[in-house]
Amino acid sequence: MMTELEKYYNKFNEEKRLTSRHGQVEFITSMKYIHKYLPVDKSAKILDVGAGTGRYSVQLAEEGYDVTAVELVKYNLGILKKKNSAVKAYQGNAMKLSRFQDKEFDLILIFGPMYHLYSKEDKVKALTEAKRVLKDEGVILVAYCMNEYSVLTYGFKQNHILECMENGKIDEKFRVQPEEADLYDYVRLEDIDSYNDAAGMERIQIISADGPSDYMRPVLNAMDEKTFQTFIEYHLSTCERLELVGAGSHTVDIIRKRDNKKHE
Repeated sequence: MMTELEKYYNKFNEEKRLTSRHGQVEFITSMKYIHKYLPVDKSAKILDVGAGTGRYSVQLAEEGYDVTAVELVKYNLGILKKKNSAVKAYQGNAMKLSRFQDKEFDLILIFGPMYHLYSKEDKVKALTEAKRVLKDEGVILVAYCMNEYSVLTYGFKQNHILECMENGKIDEKFRVQPEEADLYDYVRLEDIDSYNDAAGMERIQIISADGPSDYMRPVLNAMDEKTFQTFIEYHLSTCERLELVGAGSHTVDIIRKRDNKKHE
């Protein structure tokens, strides 16, 4: 039986999202940090968990890297495979990467699954599985959807705030309380910290993948190309600023296996 998530992605144009102006900000920023942590050696093995239609996987494969993609939704997987790239693509679940051996990959992307996993237990399970197949010196980049973006856009901008507080979708501390039928989960920075701690991971750095761009879609779309490129420069110069990280739509946490000797 097709899940609600599959029905959603059968209609949602993920390809178009990442080529829109606000999507380009997210893609350019994420690629910058992927390249920052990738080994120079092109034999490095990359695992893209929740690869969608392969926007990142195909780009990295075209650069000469050994890329494996896992995607839950058959529709997205079909689009990825039709691109006829060198990506090895499989249907699979972020919480069960049993087809892969321990310590197999140099770099792992988890750019979709955390949006759709609701419990801390499931998120930690996804991190733990990624940790298992990560080489000891490897790096994981994990994307999250942020609580404040949801409250400000859906709650206030689209004028659902009172309704959401009355029906319990947003609690008295303005935390979003989604159910599985809502498809998306939203977190705060302290939540991300708790997932890392439970999974035995430690942060290298954390960035805002799209900064204010998702709030500014009409503004970005109206910009001439030179102004848009200046906005990209501005965003790349500020995306590591901690006071901005939690306010964006997407956050990318860059983590590695915790060195327990440091914590003894």
